[in-house]
Formats: sequence, C-alpha cells, structure tokens
Amino acid sequence: MKKSILALASAFVFAFTANAQQVEFEEYDLSNGMHVILHQDTSAPVVVTSVMYHVGAKDEQPGRTGMAHFFEHLLFEGTKNIKKGEWFKLVSSNGGRNNANTTDDRTYYYEIFPSNKLELGLWMESERLLHPIIGQDGVDTQNEVVKEEKRLRVDNQPYSKFLEYVKENIFKKHPYKGTTIGKMEDLDAATLEEFLAFNKKYYVPNNATLVVAGDIDKAATKKMIEDYFGPIPRGEEIVRNFPKEDPITEAMNAKGYDANIQIPAIMAAYRTPSMKTRDSRVLDMISSYLSSGRSSVLYKKLVDEKKMALQAGAINASQEDYGTYILFGLPQGDTKLMDIIAEVDEEIVKMQNELISEKDFQKLQNQFENNFVNSNSSVEGIANSLARYNVLYGDTNLINSEIEIFRSITREEIKEVAKKYLNPNQRLLLEYLPKAK
Repeated sequence: MKKSILALASAFVFAFTANAQQVEFEEYDLSNGMHVILHQDTSAPVVVTSVMYHVGAKDEQPGRTGMAHFFEHLLFEGTKNIKKGEWFKLVSSNGGRNNANTTDDRTYYYEIFPSNKLELGLWMESERLLHPIIGQDGVDTQNEVVKEEKRLRVDNQPYSKFLEYVKENIFKKHPYKGTTIGKMEDLDAATLEEFLAFNKKYYVPNNATLVVAGDIDKAATKKMIEDYFGPIPRGEEIVRNFPKEDPITEAMNAKGYDANIQIPAIMAAYRTPSMKTRDSRVLDMISSYLSSGRSSVLYKKLVDEKKMALQAGAINASQEDYGTYILFGLPQGDTKLMDIIAEVDEEIVKMQNELISEKDFQKLQNQFENNFVNSNSSVEGIANSLARYNVLYGDTNLINSEIEIFRSITREEIKEVAKKYLNPNQRLLLEYLPKAK
C-alpha cells in the first residue's frame, strides 16, 4: 500500500510538472543586438522588467577586481533624467520594488511594478543603459558603500572567506580565481576613465537581454520596447578568450584563516565542468544525495549517528566556464579534520563502486521536480530563469526542458560521474582555521 501511494504521488508530480509548468515566451532581437524575451501572465496585475548583462567578475582586468559588482551599485546613482538618489524613491512611490545582483558571469537588474507602470520600468532600464551619469562623485560614494558591504558580508562574517581560499587555489589561470566583490585597493586605484571604459564596453544593448514578464499586452509592450531601447547604439562586439585550466592530477593542500571563527573546517574541492554540461547536472544530484536535508548521507552519518561533525555537506558551485565542487565538514569535540575527510571519502568511494538505492534515487527525482516547480512559481522567478537560461546557457527554452535532463539521469551515471571527478588526486584539501585577532 505504501509503495502504491508513493508511486501515485510521483505520478502526480510528474503530470503536474509536465503539463502545468510549461512557460510560454516569445523572443526576438532588436536591430542594435539587444535580445528581448516576453512572457505573458495575466493571473495578477504585476509586471517584471529586468535586464541581464553578460558581464561579471571574470571580465575584469588584472589589478582591477570588483569592477562588475561595483557597477551593480554605480548604475543606481542616477541618469540624465533621474536625479542622484531618486532611483529607489521613484520605484517605491509607484508601488514597486527593485534590486540587482552580480556573479562571476553576469549582472542582473530588475523592477517589479503594478502592471500599469510597465512603461515606467522600461524607461528606467533604458535610462540606465543610455544616459548613466558616471562621475567621480558617484564613484566615491559607491566606493564607500561597497567597502561597507565587504565589511558586513565578508570581513566580519564567519566562514565567509572559504570560497575565496578555494578559488584562488583551484584556479591558476582562469579569472574565476578572484572574488566577485574584489579587492578594495583595486577599486581605490581605478580611475574615472577606467570606469567609463568598462561601462562603454559591457553596458551595451548587444551584451544585454531584456525580459518583460507578467500582465502585459504584447503588441503594446513591443512598441514601448522599440521606442525606449531601439535608438540605443550598438556597442563593439565583445570577444572573450579566457585561458584554459590544466587538469588537476595531484592532490593540493592549503590553509585559510578566519578571525571570526573558533571552530575549524575542512574542505575538499574539485574543479568540475561548466554548468551547461550534463555532468554538472549529475553533480547537482550527487550534492543533493550527499547533503540535502537531515536525511542526506553526510548529515545522517557525521552529524546524527557518529556525532563527529556539527555540519557536513556538499556544494556544486557550477558556473558558465567551470564549476567548483566542494565537500565540507565542521568537527565536533575532539574530531580531527582529516577524520572527517576519511568518512566523507568512504561515502564517495561507495558511490563510485555501487549504485545508490532505488529509494534514494526516487527521492532525488522528487527533490528536483519540486525545485523545478518552485523556481517557476512566480513571475519574478520566471523572469530570472528566462534571462539566465538565455545569457548563460544560450537556450531560453531550458526553462521548460532542463527538467527532462534531470529526469533522464540514471543511477549508473551518478556512479560514473562520481568516479570521473571526485578522486583524491584531483582535489584541493583546504584547512580553514581560526586566526588570532
């Protein structure tokens, strides 16, 4: 009876995601190269206007780290027609909210408005692109804002530097070896001319994807888009030719220090393929199997049963060019860091030599079905997904079809991918240790 109920529930989830989750969209290019994606959803009088620029921390020049994240802040300073300090007031006074975020690969700006304010959202984003005011005063203001953000989120946050230590050791050539927030001394040293050059190179329509999602009239929306964005001049073509990393064939060891912690941690980190690959998606499933929830393999073994760790898990930090797969643990009591690694390695070896159980595999499938449903459960989430799949994957329809990739992954593939990437001679062991203040 229990199996029948489980099968029925799984069938229901499959039917729901197969039918109800289809996201309809239309996409086209403006003559200046800006890519446009429209998604109509009349279920609520809300509209999202968003622009994703294909520029992130990896596009920065050596010695000028943090520039992409800095622009995330700088382009709220004001424009020819929006006075300094008025951007957020203009949004909130019209019943909206807005934000932006930056990664190593892209920068994303968005507004969420009542649908009768669509034109306002389009005008504001066109202003950001066509008429930004980039002056020394704004640079100085945002420099202080970014420094405060770094103090809050990195310098004074426990365990916040572990990814920085991992990346600088895993990547020897590719610019992923840096951090998104960058080094403050680089921003201090940057000239106004360098900020203007960065804007001119990357904040151009042919390096941007505009998504309008929500309660829209498509014909009217297209006309507004053409009116506001069509006249913006095309920028020069951006050529990316990042150096390729050599395979890791020998184990590496490193130490990182954090003045904000008392309990050390251990990380085993592996360089893995691009987020666009099938193998990366298999690694997503492996990380869920190892560490998603209290019933996951590592949590159950190291935290619940053996009481060796306060926390243990796996992260597949996949990106456009490479991924970084990290296994980690925080010891409890007298447990040694290498004792945790030994226990984790035991589970990896088991996965490399045996198929995971049918029960665990079905649990994984259910988790990814649920994640898929949740990611597209709001117009805000849909707008983000449409932009991300277009800019980073080059295939907007993955918003509908990526779940089929996860459904097609087999237990045998999980075993083979674990065997391919998660070996001791292919990794960095990072001891993350307390630092005396």
